[in-house]
Amino acid sequence: MPRFIPLSLLACLGSALCLATSSRDWSAYLGDRSSSQFSELSEITTDNVTRLEPAWIWDGDKGAQGDRGYSEIQCNPLVIDGVLYGTDANIDLIALDAVTGDLLWKLDPYEGLSVSEGRGVNRGLVYWESGDESRILFGVSRFLIAVDPKTGKRIESFGEAGRVDLKADLGRDAEGLQVMANTPGVVYGDLIVMPMRLGEGPAPAAPGPIRAYNVRTGELVWRFNTIPQPGEFGYETWPPEAYKSVGGANVWAGMSVDVERGILYCPTGSAAFDFWGGDRLGQNLFANCLIALDAATGKRIWHYQFVRHDIWDRDLPAPPNLLTVHRDGEAIPAVAQITKSGHVFLFNRVTGEPLFPIEEVPVPWSDLRGEQAWPTQPLPVKPAPFARQQFSADQITDISPESQREVMDRFVTLRPHMPFMPPSKEGTIIFPGFDGGGEWGGAAVDPNGILYVNSNEMPWVLTMVDATAAESEGQRIFMQNCAGCHGAEREGSLAQNVPALTGIQDRMTREGILERITQGKGVMPPFGFFEKRDLNAMVDFLVSRDGGDRHADKQAKSEGSVSRPWTHTGYRRWLDSKGYPAVKPPWGTLNAIDMNTGEFVWKTTLGEFEELTSQGIQPTGTENYGGPVVTAGGLLFIGASKDGFFRAFDAATGEELWKYKLPAGAYATPAVYEADGRQFVAVACGGGKMGTPRGNYYVAFALGD
Repeated sequence: MPRFIPLSLLACLGSALCLATSSRDWSAYLGDRSSSQFSELSEITTDNVTRLEPAWIWDGDKGAQGDRGYSEIQCNPLVIDGVLYGTDANIDLIALDAVTGDLLWKLDPYEGLSVSEGRGVNRGLVYWESGDESRILFGVSRFLIAVDPKTGKRIESFGEAGRVDLKADLGRDAEGLQVMANTPGVVYGDLIVMPMRLGEGPAPAAPGPIRAYNVRTGELVWRFNTIPQPGEFGYETWPPEAYKSVGGANVWAGMSVDVERGILYCPTGSAAFDFWGGDRLGQNLFANCLIALDAATGKRIWHYQFVRHDIWDRDLPAPPNLLTVHRDGEAIPAVAQITKSGHVFLFNRVTGEPLFPIEEVPVPWSDLRGEQAWPTQPLPVKPAPFARQQFSADQITDISPESQREVMDRFVTLRPHMPFMPPSKEGTIIFPGFDGGGEWGGAAVDPNGILYVNSNEMPWVLTMVDATAAESEGQRIFMQNCAGCHGAEREGSLAQNVPALTGIQDRMTREGILERITQGKGVMPPFGFFEKRDLNAMVDFLVSRDGGDRHADKQAKSEGSVSRPWTHTGYRRWLDSKGYPAVKPPWGTLNAIDMNTGEFVWKTTLGEFEELTSQGIQPTGTENYGGPVVTAGGLLFIGASKDGFFRAFDAATGEELWKYKLPAGAYATPAVYEADGRQFVAVACGGGKMGTPRGNYYVAFALGD
């Protein structure tokens, strides 16, 4: 019996195996509400893909002048009835002719907002229609906005003046705390269920309940508390008062829904603070869980927790994939969840039963004051991890003797690495890193049960700092709230597009710094929870050349100051002095896994550093962001890589068949559609990730003559 079932036969087997909602359109985030990232279109094939060329390029900066306040384009666009809907690098909503790329309309969603918020990023949109009604819904900062897709105007009857404030109805006051909607929600009937991004600590963080709204009115219909309150299932896995103050445990990566069965699948992140849980001792349900909910009511059906008491920022990074697997002639409805650690967990999506064995593995305990790490963590027996799991001395980079010596010199000063090694003052290696393994671009699945996932194999180093040892109150406040991005020494991070704050007094006025902190800009969120005294003390620290402050001494603390005793030096990739990862290649991979058997079909590198290839080094792969799409033409399309190419691979073998240098890096998942009788593949090209040049483009490819 052939391993691959012909797609023409699958079309006759009923709706249970239909992954894409429309063969012509790309009408939902990641292709459909099952998050398949699969298209039934087959005009472009392995035989003719080398004829692929740009059909059009939309340049959002053409004619623009001045500071655009860029975010990044991470948007997986929608294509419906010949119109492409997406967001640009300024988070403006755009509608383009899907055949020509001509702009049809543009909406600035921030126009008329009464509050100042950072723009964040946007990863996609939601389309809903019923009869003659239709609307686009998407998250902008803390708001959910409804727009008429024909005119580009807000639908004023939705919420208040066309928008719903996602800071409301959280279960407690979140004013001043970070709440942003980067990833689109999912529609079920007349409901839209929304994910959201929250602060990750050690600063205060909002809670992350899952909420469904009426798609017509914006009214809240149901709420599921991911940090249970008294009397709710899971409450006993937290300290009794935790629900009043602990934040996070939110869905930020997006959700999937089994429309036929009415089941919503919600992958949650860690509780805040990410790296110290002394104020949330316990297992911490429903953080780091895949939760199956009744989509109509929000009632829990089943759940599985992937990390108990997470202190490693091991959020579930992408929506789960709904698929059908075959065992002994039986078709089983399944759900697959990729993880940052490079694993795939597979469950019966109706019952929650694991479809491959899962083992509880003993892990090290923590020596940080006040912390109690959970003694075991679950790992699947199959499939094997799609990323390496241990950074030992024999894995140190060998691209040059100088890099090898440099990395070894630091390696011996850090905690010896093993999976789930707790955070430490000496420095703990996180491998795979904070951005995976798997990441928000998600995995693709085809109708044969093959899962395709790109992966990072990058070490990061997490170093904890005693916040009580700060030399001034301003430094303490900075360390607890800002060092995670800007670094303990205020050095910033080029790879993460985070500016250095050293010498900021020479570039900005005191008033400008205060405004930036409280209002945010670009991907920086606003920090509105500071008391005036704390804010002034931190600005004193930032602008003084000796790190002192005039508003507070080391012992003085405002009532609202954060009491967590630990902070960290920031999210730091471990690179050598030339900017290459500290570990041996591969640094980025693309993987195909048969989820029927748990066996790998193929594995290859994704991306390259041409300067290393020219030296005779085999392609190393690069760090990558944004996911793949797979088509019935036997192809896999993906951008994602640091080198800025868009590529086509043979989905059956992993062979690279074609590539094209983009005007800016494509750190977004593509969309596949048909318009005017032709098949197109479109991708957003915004650059900006990993220190790459920014841009503001959409590029659509089709077959040339």
